Amino acid sequence: MIFTLLSTLPVLIITSELDYSELVHSAELVSSSSSSSSHLHHKSFNSRKRNCTRDTDIIDRLLNGTGYNKFRIPQEEGMTVVVEIWIQAITSIDELTNDFDMDIYITETWLDPALNFQHMSPCKGNLSLNHQVLDRLWTPNSCFINSKVAQIHNSPFRSVFLMLFPNGTVMVNYRVRVKGPCSLDLSNFPLDLQKCSLIYESFNYNRQEVEMKWSDAEYPVFNLSKIVLPDFDLFEIQTERKQENYPAGMWDELHVTIIFERRFIWYFMQAYLPTYLTIFISWVSFALGSRAIPARTMLGVNSLLAIVFQFGNIMRNLPRVSYIKGIDVWMLVSMTFIFCSLLELAIVGFMVRDETVAKKKQQKKVSGNIIYWFYYIHRKEIIRENLINRLDG
Repeated sequence: MIFTLLSTLPVLIITSELDYSELVHSAELVSSSSSSSSHLHHKSFNSRKRNCTRDTDIIDRLLNGTGYNKFRIPQEEGMTVVVEIWIQAITSIDELTNDFDMDIYITETWLDPALNFQHMSPCKGNLSLNHQVLDRLWTPNSCFINSKVAQIHNSPFRSVFLMLFPNGTVMVNYRVRVKGPCSLDLSNFPLDLQKCSLIYESFNYNRQEVEMKWSDAEYPVFNLSKIVLPDFDLFEIQTERKQENYPAGMWDELHVTIIFERRFIWYFMQAYLPTYLTIFISWVSFALGSRAIPARTMLGVNSLLAIVFQFGNIMRNLPRVSYIKGIDVWMLVSMTFIFCSLLELAIVGFMVRDETVAKKKQQKKVSGNIIYWFYYIHRKEIIRENLINRLDG
């Protein structure tokens, strides 16, 4: 409005010699015309807004009196459900029970032609609804078929988000807490990789009725933030789509495999480094000499007991498996080193004992010879004195 007023001033000044009152009158006319056009625009906008259809009216028209049946598949040729999973957090991995806990968002998208409301002049580009409306719509009844526990969050209300687009596209997002299985292989423990997997499929509809597929995004399963666990780092997420044959037909299965890499620093500080030093301590006995048998025995036995205690402390937090783990090899080799040092101590002690016995025999023999010579000399002196006494007599 101000720009229009200023643009008219040079024209008024040049074309005619208007006085100040006429100039003000012209400005008032321009301002009045501008405000009138703005009022008409606002009035037309309000008119369009009054003519659009509200969310509640759209849902009422779609679901009431139209014959909509949530138990009937919307398309006779079958439905296509696109799935995407967002990992919010992975809270724990339990090696004793072979499972893991995580919080995820599951997004499902499909097209339901019966929910098309483009012809109703909606006030919004899409409708954001709650789980109560979802309970009245057809859903693929998807679930994790291999999960131990799966439940939708209630914090403080049921965490379900429903979005309905004008062309009938339905997008549903669930926030779920799920406990899934892990196939733990401890052969390379603690330098190992562990795999945990989930299988997502429609529980009620086979492939001819509902086709499940991953989203076309580069990563259909991804983490929203960095996953931080005490013992593991998130190494890789793999997705795969498989077809499984059941007696009732073929089902689409969406597999997601989460690979974790173990953090081995704790085991290096609590297992590898102490056993390394324990072996070195057992080797100190080699510098004590062959005569310090009690001291060498004490060092060897204490080293063996220490490494057995360390081994038991680590194994207490691991499942009982029937195969040899990587850390078992390290501990057994460490025990072998200490056992060999004790075996060397036994051999040295045996050799030192033989030398002592021989030395004692030698000393006894020498002592016997010395006593014999003393007796021989003393006897000889007595005989000599007797001979002298006889000659004098």
